[in-house]
Amino acid sequence: MLFCIRSCRCDIKNYQPNEKANALASASDKSEMSNILSPDAFKKHPQTHILVIVYVLLACLTSAIYLQVINHDFINFDDDIYITSNKYVTGGITAENLGWSLTSIYAANWHPITWLSHMADVQLYGMNPGGHHLTNIIIHLISTLLLLIFFFRLTGAIWQSAFVAAIFALHPTHVESVAWVAERKDLLSALFYFSTLLIYAEFATKRTPILYFLALFSFMLGLMSKPMLVSLPFVMLLIDFWPLDRFGDERLKDKQISFVAKLILLVKEKIPFFACALISGIITIYAQNQWGAINTLYEAPLGLRLSNAIVAYVKYIGKALWPHDLSVYYPLPTYIPTWHIIGSLVILLLLSAISFKSRHRYPFLLTGWFWFLVTLVPVIGLIQVGSQSIADRYTYISMIGLSIMIAWGISCLMEGLRYRRLILCSLTGMAVIGSAALTYRQLSYWQDSISLYRHAIQVTDGATGGSTFIHANLGLALYDKGDLDGAIQEYEEALSIYPNYANALNNLGLALYGKGDIDGAIQSYEEALLVNPNHVNAHNNLGIALADTGNMEKAIQEYQKALSIDMNNANAHFNLAHALELKGEIDMAIAEYEKGLQIDPNNEMANRNLNFALDRQKAIVGR
Repeated sequence: MLFCIRSCRCDIKNYQPNEKANALASASDKSEMSNILSPDAFKKHPQTHILVIVYVLLACLTSAIYLQVINHDFINFDDDIYITSNKYVTGGITAENLGWSLTSIYAANWHPITWLSHMADVQLYGMNPGGHHLTNIIIHLISTLLLLIFFFRLTGAIWQSAFVAAIFALHPTHVESVAWVAERKDLLSALFYFSTLLIYAEFATKRTPILYFLALFSFMLGLMSKPMLVSLPFVMLLIDFWPLDRFGDERLKDKQISFVAKLILLVKEKIPFFACALISGIITIYAQNQWGAINTLYEAPLGLRLSNAIVAYVKYIGKALWPHDLSVYYPLPTYIPTWHIIGSLVILLLLSAISFKSRHRYPFLLTGWFWFLVTLVPVIGLIQVGSQSIADRYTYISMIGLSIMIAWGISCLMEGLRYRRLILCSLTGMAVIGSAALTYRQLSYWQDSISLYRHAIQVTDGATGGSTFIHANLGLALYDKGDLDGAIQEYEEALSIYPNYANALNNLGLALYGKGDIDGAIQSYEEALLVNPNHVNAHNNLGIALADTGNMEKAIQEYQKALSIDMNNANAHFNLAHALELKGEIDMAIAEYEKGLQIDPNNEMANRNLNFALDRQKAIVGR
């Protein structure tokens, strides 16, 4: 499918406010704006049928590329936390689960809409991963349509709008957001992001209060999907500049209002949006802090964060223009060469200066560039959450800014060039087809955890010296498949990079235990507890291993330590109950079984063991 970018006049003289619409888009499309911004006129617009054809073709191509994921599995990176091991989600939509979704800060976020979406999937598909993947594809397609309509409504530039939508739909860095079920929050937040912008653009044209409140409501739903939308009020100001051209509103000009005064008026208009963003940001920081997801300055020094943020912006540009060596995880380096920092800073300052200096002649450059910069601020790492340096999923919305610059910028640069249309069609076709091909290949790595992590190791180990996190997760995936030797090898590789990784030590113990090396397992669990004395699973697993050696008293102590840290750990209750039962303390065992079953009522083995304990209790009483 080829998208020809239409001709675009770039003379500032063409940027005049439209009295009927009170907003403008690109210079080339002034004559179309009054037709497009009215819903009735939009339907009758001569290019609307082309828009429909473009979207159908784009949807078909995107579906053909992405439908392979319905045969993919869940992965053991967040899919377990969000879906497979989350009892509230696997329980589907119930009154209790609805209440939990509205009040929980589980997984370091407050995002009830995301939880409800996952619950609805369980209600529809059960635990079949194909259905969950299909929902992701559908949301991605709807967002693509909204994005296409948004830019066409505001600019009338069908081919530029189509290019932006096509890159959004098919760029390989967006595979992570669509192919990863746990990243449903990315998809939902983008859906509400675009719907908010679309409604806001209508409000800016018509000044109808109901449209304002609908935009605000859509924004709130987006924040309840993922707090990434905190940047949206700033993006609204950017589209006020272009393509809406509200800073050039005739009614403001008549009042002889300065640019700063106009800016203040437009900011005041968005105070409820800024307030919601602030509240969401506070809740998010609280949730991430409670979850222990925010790194301390000791773990990630401020200097490293600033350096990584500067370099990360340029890395994202590089991934956008040349999307190779994509990985589910890019480790945060311990050191960044000075020349990388200086070079990246020069590039960012140069592009910012060019965008600002050309704001009158090429206003789309300023909107596109600062769209890119602003939307990455929440995830650029100044508040370091996790141990990644960058993440492909963070480009899902931010890359639109670069696409704007390319779509309208190249068209303007080639104005008057011979064979311009042919050149533009060829370049666009190559970009879209190339993106589709790379996306198809990138999707193949997401078929399961093992394939995903092996690709990540291949991509990142040579450049970073290895990732403890990826090796440990690959070990867990191999363990789940029954490959204990492979799992042990990966855990040992992870620990060779970072010896004090408590999760890897605990999981190594599990693999050694599975091979019958009880002493090795006990040693590994104890090492994990030296690193993290509050590691609940290590206490519980150590108790199991000690019970196997006959040391029931110490086993009971470990189960009790686990429960002192987390009283809601059903497995620790069950294991403590079993140990007490073996010691003959039947009443105490029954009490522990009942506590565990209040947390996990569907555990069949625990229910059977409770019934056996009750029968023993009756037999003892009967004597």
